[in-house]
Amino acid sequence: MEQRRPGVGARARYWFDTTLARGTSALVGWLVAVCLALVVPASAVLVWTAPHPPAGLSGKLAQVWRLTGETLRLGGTTGTPARVLLSVLLALVALVYVSTLVGLVTTGLTERLIALRRGRSTLVEYGHVVVLGWSEQVFTVVGELVAAGANQRRSAVAVLADRDKTAMEEALYSKVGPTGRTRLICRSGPSTDPAVLALTSPATADAVLVLPPDDPRGDADVVKTLLALRATVSGDGATAPVVAAVRDGAYLLAARLAAGEHGIVVESDTVTARLIAQAARRPGLSLVHRELLDFAGDEFYPASHPSLVGRDFGDVLLSYGNACAVGVIRAGGPWLNPPAGTVIEPDDRIIVIAADDDTAELADCARWVDERLMASPRPRDTRPERVLVLGWNRRAPLILREWGRNAPPGSVAEVVTEEDGATVRTACPAGEAHWRCVHRDGDTTRPETLYGLDIASCDSVIVLGRDPRPGEPPEEPDNRTLVTLLVLRHLEQRIGRELPVVTELADDGNRPLAPLGPGADVIISGKLVGLLMAQISQNRHLAAVFDELFSAGGTQVHLRPAADYVLSGQEASFATVVAAARDRGECAIGYRSHADVGRAPGYGLRVNPPKAERRCWTTGDEVVVIAGADDGRASGGGRASGGGRVPRSRSARDERHDGDGHGDGRSEGDARAGDGTGPSTG
Repeated sequence: MEQRRPGVGARARYWFDTTLARGTSALVGWLVAVCLALVVPASAVLVWTAPHPPAGLSGKLAQVWRLTGETLRLGGTTGTPARVLLSVLLALVALVYVSTLVGLVTTGLTERLIALRRGRSTLVEYGHVVVLGWSEQVFTVVGELVAAGANQRRSAVAVLADRDKTAMEEALYSKVGPTGRTRLICRSGPSTDPAVLALTSPATADAVLVLPPDDPRGDADVVKTLLALRATVSGDGATAPVVAAVRDGAYLLAARLAAGEHGIVVESDTVTARLIAQAARRPGLSLVHRELLDFAGDEFYPASHPSLVGRDFGDVLLSYGNACAVGVIRAGGPWLNPPAGTVIEPDDRIIVIAADDDTAELADCARWVDERLMASPRPRDTRPERVLVLGWNRRAPLILREWGRNAPPGSVAEVVTEEDGATVRTACPAGEAHWRCVHRDGDTTRPETLYGLDIASCDSVIVLGRDPRPGEPPEEPDNRTLVTLLVLRHLEQRIGRELPVVTELADDGNRPLAPLGPGADVIISGKLVGLLMAQISQNRHLAAVFDELFSAGGTQVHLRPAADYVLSGQEASFATVVAAARDRGECAIGYRSHADVGRAPGYGLRVNPPKAERRCWTTGDEVVVIAGADDGRASGGGRASGGGRVPRSRSARDERHDGDGHGDGRSEGDARAGDGTGPSTG
């Protein structure tokens, strides 16, 4: 078959492209040819159509040359050929000089702009906050720091990560939103390099936060970053206050040593696991912790009121109308939920939950207490529990361990996962443990797997997203979790029972998509740790408070039935609830309304309501209290145990030293908090 020859246009384009491919000389030649082809005819038209054109052809051609030279900056001098050539030569030299100068200036400016875009200039700031690393917590941390700086005249947050500066700024502004008075500064480079780390001026910062990488094996980088930070500020004779986080407890000691005595290290996986295990028994606890750690809500603050000196702590509980007292700071350390008879000493400061550090106001709230509406204490339910765990990740062994710590004898944890059975059995107790673990192999996203389970016999369900796998999209674990929740919700409707479901998600944006019942709880694994780190960085004196709240077996936040405190169906003030909790050795700080558990954004939770607030308490309502471990005993922060009322007498002054057995233990805890061990959180 005869091939068709290319057309004239195709051949011309090919010849033109081939000419341009010869290099710079060809480009210059084409530029000259095109310019002359446009300028010479246009100049000729101007000369020949002028009102008074030059006489003769030579005069007109000379005028055309003059116009062409002026237009192309070639001099345009007329006369002998040598004179014309010298004029053109001078014009070319001037053109090369100006072009080279412009090129050098442009290159210098471009390099400087590129350097600025790469974030390689040194900060000249004082009192700013430095965030090192990029992980799932960065948006939460930066957002909370922006909220904390909203009432400051000048604040700055510097983020250093081994990512493109422009990409970091776009991601932060899109997720965090307007930053108000807080300036957001990004710098690009590895945080493990002291030379790069110095760009953020850590020695003059108020706090430095080291985020754990998304890679589970990145804890070594956290330790290396802490060492680089120490090397950076050591020459200035100053030590930057540090808040860091690691995932694996094996790196906890190394991170604490690298952070130094002023550093606080958070063990993120342990904190998350403890909250999931606690929420499995009482869904909704994550909402309480988020409220207490979020700068937009009520938080912990130290308050000093000389008029309270000499009074019992039980009286102090009813001495704030718009704040909730939860403990005292004594000898530099916090004492959460002390016995009600503890006498306030002159150097004590009251730990309160309030809207701000200067909003706690004294008021006589005892007049709103109606003892006739207080309920008699009921015995705790100590029957064996059955929890269903759907899925497996690196936190699963910690979750099972924390859940089993307070599980009644005979309890069972049923684990359904595709993970190898030997891995699951390693995390389960052996020997004479009071609870046992049952492993079932199966894909939790498949309906047939969940249909084969006895869902109705479970007291609670924990849904875990698997760890990201190599080459897998980062959103895949959450996608699988949402599918599991959808099938689980269908099963709940089939059996006609809403189960207490606790779900772990990685992305907070997926929370509205989760098909959950009103009594379920969603824990964003990275958000809580980010809130905790931001709160500690701004309130380091309360780090030991969070250490106590998130420690195993210590004073914790609990959700307990409101019927344990006030009579159901009766209208009573919150002051009555506080008084009833006080008599049980607890500090009531809020409640959760059963009627509003499905309504965003609060989901029925109310922390630090006014003591004078009256409402009708129903059977499903819950009270938020700070008390000892939820082991079925009424206790005063783990210090005074026993049922019934805690004595509110002056002899309680001696009870703190003799009866609770923690005088030395508190000092030991204070020393631990002061040496940089930080919340366990660690």
